[in-house]
Amino acid sequence: MNNENCTQYKKKSLLDPRTKLLIVFMEAILVLASAGGERLFWFRTIFTVLPFLLLVTAKRYKNCIIGLIVIAIIYILEVLIFPYVRGIPASIILILIMIVGRFFPAYLTGVYVINTTTVSEFKAAMDKLHMPDALTIPMCVMFRFFPTIREENNSIRAAMKMRDIRFGGGKMVQILEYRIVPMITCTAKIGEELSASALTRGLNSQKKRTNICHIGFGRLDWIFFLLVAAMLIYWGLGVFA
Repeated sequence: MNNENCTQYKKKSLLDPRTKLLIVFMEAILVLASAGGERLFWFRTIFTVLPFLLLVTAKRYKNCIIGLIVIAIIYILEVLIFPYVRGIPASIILILIMIVGRFFPAYLTGVYVINTTTVSEFKAAMDKLHMPDALTIPMCVMFRFFPTIREENNSIRAAMKMRDIRFGGGKMVQILEYRIVPMITCTAKIGEELSASALTRGLNSQKKRTNICHIGFGRLDWIFFLLVAAMLIYWGLGVFA
């Protein structure tokens, strides 16, 4: 943990970690669960577009472009193809539309949060929320787990490329042996190492920890809080009307 990481975060991310968690929660409620129905349509649209804007601010252009391509494919399936097919193909397309169309914005939000939040910043945010260590420590480990898995996956892919092991060509057994098995082994090993690292850094200490990452709410954070408050009020008026 050093001051350089905190400075780098402030340059990349415009939001407080607590605001990011609120956005993830709202993505799950509005987009994934479609709460509120047609009454919250415009709020749902805002939170569907929001992950792409956040990825642009974090300079994650590749993830943003991939997300736009996936959403465009889902839109084409829903508008241009689904009305003209019947039977099993229609059921498959409907499942893709319902699952991918709802899940992908939440997934992109998770990508943004993990790539723009360090462990120290997340721990500081959880401490300010007075969350118990039994919940905070596993989540801190998770923030380091996924980036580490991605690095291991890239290393395995590079090793397979050197050995000319690719999809197709009757090499499925080799793909299973050289890709899937190492990933399973690495996943188990990385989980143990990160857990040990968390204990070594004193995350489970009963004493109050100091943190050099200074977090706080800015203008954009308050804008998001007001947006969520307005949505809840508008939703409540519709429920109790």
